[in-house]
Amino acid sequence: MASTVMITNAAEYDRAKELKHFDESKMGVKGLLDSGLTTIPKIFIHPPETLSDLKPASHARPESHSIPIIGISRCFDSGRRSAIIDQISRAAREVAFFQITNHGIPLETIDRTMAATKALHEKPLEIKAHFYRREVGSNVRYFSNVDLYHAKSASWRDTFYVKFGPNPLAPEELPEICRKEMVDWDKEVFRLSETLMGEGLGLSTDRFKEMTCFEGRTMIAQYYPHCPQPDLTVGLPSHTDPGVLTVLIPDQTGGCSLQVKYGGVWVGVKPVPGAIVINVGDLLQIISNDEYKSVTHRVLANSSSKPPVSIGVFLEPSNREKLYGPRRNLYRRINQHFFDSFRYRSTGINSSPKR
Repeated sequence: MASTVMITNAAEYDRAKELKHFDESKMGVKGLLDSGLTTIPKIFIHPPETLSDLKPASHARPESHSIPIIGISRCFDSGRRSAIIDQISRAAREVAFFQITNHGIPLETIDRTMAATKALHEKPLEIKAHFYRREVGSNVRYFSNVDLYHAKSASWRDTFYVKFGPNPLAPEELPEICRKEMVDWDKEVFRLSETLMGEGLGLSTDRFKEMTCFEGRTMIAQYYPHCPQPDLTVGLPSHTDPGVLTVLIPDQTGGCSLQVKYGGVWVGVKPVPGAIVINVGDLLQIISNDEYKSVTHRVLANSSSKPPVSIGVFLEPSNREKLYGPRRNLYRRINQHFFDSFRYRSTGINSSPKR
C-alpha cells in the first residue's frame, strides 16, 4: 500500500511537518482534491484496526436493523400525544438515534440551509481562508479536522463552525452567502428542541432551561468531498456527542454514509427527504441516569462524485464547568434521589469529533 501515499519512505516521513504544511495552506480537503490529487496524503490514512472495521463482518445483517422514523405532526393532539411520546422515548432508550418527519419546518427552509452551506464550502479558497482559524474562542471558524494535531489520523472532511450561544452571535460575523439561512436555522432548532425535550422525551423543559441546556448551541456544517481512496480513511471517526441532544440535517445525496452502532453492527442511517435526525448526547445519558443512551456513530469517506453536506446543531449547557448528575423529577417516570455527580467538561468540538 506504500505506493498509494504521498511519502513512501518511512525514514523520510515527517508527520508533524506534513500536518503543519496542510494546516497552513488553509486549502482543506476540498483544496487537495481540486489540486488534482489522486491518492490521499499519509496523514489521512487510518490504522489497520480502524480500516478493518469498515468492512462488514460476514455474520452482520445490518438490513435487519433500522433507525426509527417518527412523525410528530400531531404531538400536541391529545389523542396521539402519548403514542408519539412512547415512540420517541423508546427510540432514545434503545437506539439513541431517530428521524423525525412532519416536524413543522418547511422543506424549503431545509433545502435553502443546505444549499447555502454547500455554496459556502465551494467558494474559492481566498474567500474561505478569511475564516480559517483554530482559536477556540472564535465564534465563526472554517477548518479541516479540529483535532488535526491530536488525532492519530486526519479524516476526509472540511468544517464550518458557528457558536450561536450562550453569548448572542452578531449576524455580521457570518459569511453573507449563508448568513440568513444559518440564523433562521438556529431559531428553528431552538423551537424544535423545546418540543422534543418537553413533549417528545417527557422531560421537564423548565428544568432544562434552569440548567442552561438550550443556551450552548454549536452548529457544525460538514463538507465531504469525493475521496480517491475511501477504503483508507473515514469522513468522521467513531465517537459519541458530549452534549444533551444533537439536531442534524443529514446528507440527502446518498454519497455520505452516517452509521450508528446498534445491535453490535454498524447500521446506516438512510436519508428520508425532509426528515431531521436526532440523537442523544453523553450529558442527557448522565442526567437521565442511563435511561437514555448516547451511542457510537461515524461517517464513512465519500466514494461518490457528489460532495455531501450535513449540518448538526449540538445543544449543551452554557456553563461547562458545572457539576451535572442524575436529576430528581427531571424524568417524569423516574422517582429517584440524586446520585454522585459527574463532571461534564465540554471543550466545544475539541471534546469529540462532530458529524
